Amino acid sequence: MAARPTWKGYLKVSLVNIPIKVFPATDAGATLSFNQLHGECQTRIQQKRWCPKCEKEVPNTDIVKGYEFEKGRYVVMEEEDIEKVRVESTRVINLEKFTDDTAIDPIYLERPYYLAPDGPVAREAFAVIREGMQGKAGIGKVALYGREYLVKVQPREQGLIMYTLRHAAEIRSMEAIDELADMPEKVKPEEVKLARQVMGTFEGSVDLQEYRDDYQVGLREIIDAKIEGREIVAPEIEAPPKVVNLMEALRKSLDTIGAHKKTAATVTRMAAPAQKKRARA
Repeated sequence: MAARPTWKGYLKVSLVNIPIKVFPATDAGATLSFNQLHGECQTRIQQKRWCPKCEKEVPNTDIVKGYEFEKGRYVVMEEEDIEKVRVESTRVINLEKFTDDTAIDPIYLERPYYLAPDGPVAREAFAVIREGMQGKAGIGKVALYGREYLVKVQPREQGLIMYTLRHAAEIRSMEAIDELADMPEKVKPEEVKLARQVMGTFEGSVDLQEYRDDYQVGLREIIDAKIEGREIVAPEIEAPPKVVNLMEALRKSLDTIGAHKKTAATVTRMAAPAQKKRARA
């Protein structure tokens, strides 16, 4: 199924305005979700809108939006009131500043979206801006879902990717984590060296497509088993042993990794002659 845009407008760089569409870059449907049921009869629960003052259910047509400006006092906001908010970002993503594409701390990144040209006429200008932004990211704003987001836009493959950004006030300082207050100021160089050796044995290119969500797979297996009337026994999960001697644990790690590599190399050497025989046959 083709992706549907969630926003249409313009990408603005100085005096250049390009018609664009914005698409979600993630698929919420890829994750299993559950419905709330009444345990007695297995019927799906309905979320009813109830007015405790009038003691009756309220239809959607009678529901309005209210802002509580004092305790128990509200100002009602109609749709036409909200539409009077005419900030530029409701229709234009204006990239006001540019920086290196790695300059923004990942802690600020929130949700990714793909940007694509809206119509054949916009494609050439879109492609020029995309190529001109290689290695760079533009910072701007966009109004989505009833609020204005700070965004980062940068090239990705044939298009552009836009990340909504958290504001600085939303980021909690690590100083608020009490468990980090008494971290040792110095560590033993020999332990650090050994730790780097252990991590070095696992170095290599990362392909995220090789990883799967084992928790979701396990949930699906249990769901299928219950549908078919089968019982699944949960495997025992052993708690990892506590590290008493760090140097000993690191040395054992290196020894274990070395033994695994030797075993794998032996299996490969033994398999090679058999493969050659089959090839000659």
